Amino acid sequence: MYNRFWKRLIDIVLSGIGIIVVSIPMLIIALIIKIDSTGPVFFKQKRFGMHRKEFTIIKFRSMPITAPKDVPTHQFKAEDMLSGFQRFLRKSSLDELPQFFCIFIGTMSIVGPRPALWNQDDLISERDKYGANDIKPGLTGWAQIHGRDEIEIPLKAKYDGDYTAKLKQGGFKAFWFDIRCFFGSIIAVIKKDGVVEGGTGKINRQKAEVE
Repeated sequence: MYNRFWKRLIDIVLSGIGIIVVSIPMLIIALIIKIDSTGPVFFKQKRFGMHRKEFTIIKFRSMPITAPKDVPTHQFKAEDMLSGFQRFLRKSSLDELPQFFCIFIGTMSIVGPRPALWNQDDLISERDKYGANDIKPGLTGWAQIHGRDEIEIPLKAKYDGDYTAKLKQGGFKAFWFDIRCFFGSIIAVIKKDGVVEGGTGKINRQKAEVE
């Protein structure tokens, strides 16, 4: 019941509230982006959604238009290309705010595995091992509060698999796990944990366990 109804209802309510609450901050961010650098305000990209179905993700543009297209940021030296405001957007995760619209229309959820880039074969294949490509991607998730950019692909997929297993249990356990991910993400954003440009960082453990 939670997976089929309540989770979607929560997504609609929270994303709707979010759109209203951050509408003015989003307008201010959009204006600064136009002043700060050449290019569009929004960044759109093909990502893998539930059951590997492609959808278009929308974010605030936080890189110059000269940045490589459709390349995961850990594969190039993104830090050297960014303006001060772009670094702030990425560190604070404010560039993710437009994804409230993706959540509201149903292509994403508040909590779930972060949507893989359409050509990110390594992450997609690793997630297949755990069934993590068969659930709706999220604005944040279990992997995001355990290192985000700092964790290697196999470990990230394992965390996504742990979340998938919990979600499939349904009921209060799944709801409580979403609550943990949601508030854990807020703490991680405030602390700016796990944001690494140009690499996957220092965490390279071989095994992840659900706490």
